[in-house]
Amino acid sequence: MELSDYREKIDAIDAQLVRLFEERMEVSSEIAEVKKQKKLPVYDPAREREKLKQVSHMVPEELRGYTQRLYTTLFELSRARQLARGGGDSTLVSRIGQAIADTRPQFPTDATVAVQGVEGANSQRAAEKLFPAPDLMFFSSFEGVFAAIDRGLCRYGVLPLENSTAGSVNRVYDLMMKYNFSIVRSVRVRVDHCLLANRGAKLSDIREIISHEQALAQCEGFIRSLGQVKVTRCENTALAAQTVFESGRKDLAALSSLSCAELYSLDCLQSSVQDSGANYTRFICISKALEIYPGANRTSIMMALAHKPGSLYHALGRFYALGINLNKIESRPIAGSDFEFMFYFDLDTSVYSEEFLQLFRDIEGLGAQFRYLGSYTEVG
Repeated sequence: MELSDYREKIDAIDAQLVRLFEERMEVSSEIAEVKKQKKLPVYDPAREREKLKQVSHMVPEELRGYTQRLYTTLFELSRARQLARGGGDSTLVSRIGQAIADTRPQFPTDATVAVQGVEGANSQRAAEKLFPAPDLMFFSSFEGVFAAIDRGLCRYGVLPLENSTAGSVNRVYDLMMKYNFSIVRSVRVRVDHCLLANRGAKLSDIREIISHEQALAQCEGFIRSLGQVKVTRCENTALAAQTVFESGRKDLAALSSLSCAELYSLDCLQSSVQDSGANYTRFICISKALEIYPGANRTSIMMALAHKPGSLYHALGRFYALGINLNKIESRPIAGSDFEFMFYFDLDTSVYSEEFLQLFRDIEGLGAQFRYLGSYTEVG
């Protein structure tokens, strides 16, 4: 037989598959009506496990893995169909709808905002990009910002989440598991690192460089080019500049912003020393209250997934079935658990879309521990 003959056979089989798929989805819609009347959840894990076992034994052993993956996808598509046709709104969907209705249409221009660091920190720049006239509260640690929001000391907090060169700020992700909050906006800030030293110091004098670990990671190539210099971590790039100034030392330099040179009366020995010219940090703005402003087209969620085959695939299958793109996925181990991980997802979907509503109508199917972190827009 020729290749064209085999393709004709495939086309004939596909025609049958499509017809049967359409029929299966129609039956799924009818099942949705029955579940709605009987107030049953859409997601039925026991039934899906039973069905997977059943179909796996209908094919030769070498095809069982393929069959299981095929039917796992079918389950996700059928569930999405049932949610669209028969699923009522969950408590979370109702809460989101109420937040949309209650949130003022305009993002505030001034507010009390918590940031980590001291005067001149990049978090301050991010806050001032979001709020033209913020009343800033500085804290020495990222946890201080979360705690300030949690205790109601201020309405908003601004925190770095990831950098285009050095990657994620793991400490912030870990704290996101500890505190309850909502993300109300995000912003991208271009970060330009300079080597700052006390007046009169020369590049050849420098024996120690101090900065935040993210800044040090973003400037690894430059640091190596200096030869044998000591590298010291501190809490913040602006704090590094302040420390250099207060030390009075000529052999100590900071990786910080050019604005900190003026702020702390330092000389810029070399500018733009980061490894990548396109060096951006993404900051999130958090609030204790759920606020969803008009135009929200990005959603963040967290969920705990068991350490077993297929758990992540199952979650991703839900996004795939609904046609939702992922902007980011991050995993962090859960302290004290048996190899369980908390996964962070950024979803590229409008809060007003039908896909968004379908995703959250049956959140029990997503993970044992699920947290909705907010829907928002990103500026920058």
